[in-house]
Amino acid sequence: MERQKSHGGMWRRGYTIGQGSFGTVSLATAKQKAIKHRNHLPRLMAVKWAEVSRSGTLQKEREILTRFEGCPSILRCYGDEMTTENGELTYNVLLEYASGGTLASRIKNSHGGLPEAEVRRYTRSILQGLNHIHDRGYVHCDIKPQNILLVLCSSSSLDTIRNDYVAKIADFGSAKNTMIEQRKRKRMNKRQSLSLRGTPLYMSPESVAGEEQEAPSDIWALGCVVAEMISGKPAWNCDSDMDVDELLSLIGSGKELPETPSKMSKEGKDFLKRCFVRTSLFRWTAAMLLHHPFVSEDVQVETAPELSNDTKEAESVQKRRRINGSDEPSIGDDKLKPVSKASITTRLGRFATAS
Repeated sequence: MERQKSHGGMWRRGYTIGQGSFGTVSLATAKQKAIKHRNHLPRLMAVKWAEVSRSGTLQKEREILTRFEGCPSILRCYGDEMTTENGELTYNVLLEYASGGTLASRIKNSHGGLPEAEVRRYTRSILQGLNHIHDRGYVHCDIKPQNILLVLCSSSSLDTIRNDYVAKIADFGSAKNTMIEQRKRKRMNKRQSLSLRGTPLYMSPESVAGEEQEAPSDIWALGCVVAEMISGKPAWNCDSDMDVDELLSLIGSGKELPETPSKMSKEGKDFLKRCFVRTSLFRWTAAMLLHHPFVSEDVQVETAPELSNDTKEAESVQKRRRINGSDEPSIGDDKLKPVSKASITTRLGRFATAS
């Protein structure tokens, strides 16, 4: 029997366009009365929904999105609403529609990588979003091409008709407030309060090692995304038979770094160098990277010098870092239950990582 579709007061649910870890995504259109009364809803949207009993993470995502309103590099949220479907309460979050699909699909269809000019634009937009997120005391914890959506620009000129999409950060189901997490850890044993979040291919060394995921972890993941945009393949050159444990061992305890595409410009290679710093203390922040010549529009600066390991440099980077407060599966569940280091390997065994 076909499942009956439920609709909201001002919108109508359409066909399914995606399935994530924490909900289903459907197309949605504003009802005529919403358009007639100039409601804030656009004509076309996406609605992310789940049964109320399984909507904990989706409700959390909606709450987080309200804190990022106004940032043009983060997917816009138009509100939430409860509906009834086949007698079951359904929780719905109305979101901006990304007609360009995911960045993952864009990379896949590029057959060998995107033009660097396009990569620079997308990278700058993602950095602006991350800077906004980090400034408000949050960490995304799952930056990857599948969670970057391409939204049609509201005003695009004829000469940019092929590049009229802006990259926006989406899917905040794994995001966290660093200040709240720090308070929790003070009340609990450090090991007991650890939570493993994210997708193995984009995890930072400190995340794999079981340390607290903070803003630098998002920057490492961004580096992986940039390298993948250029080359058309994951930054880690994994063998087809490599399992998750081997990949995490390579990331966490190895001395290797993700692969930097050889065809990248000098500025691009230097940009990745600032992202792929194993010691998170020395990794550049989103605010710092926005001034890097690879992405900067108005600010012209020279390629940054080699990072030293002395105490002064560490203190300098640390001060600038301070913050105020599915194709491949992500690790986590609706409650993001804490796990011990001993149980991490067991949990990861359920996830296969694509090469």
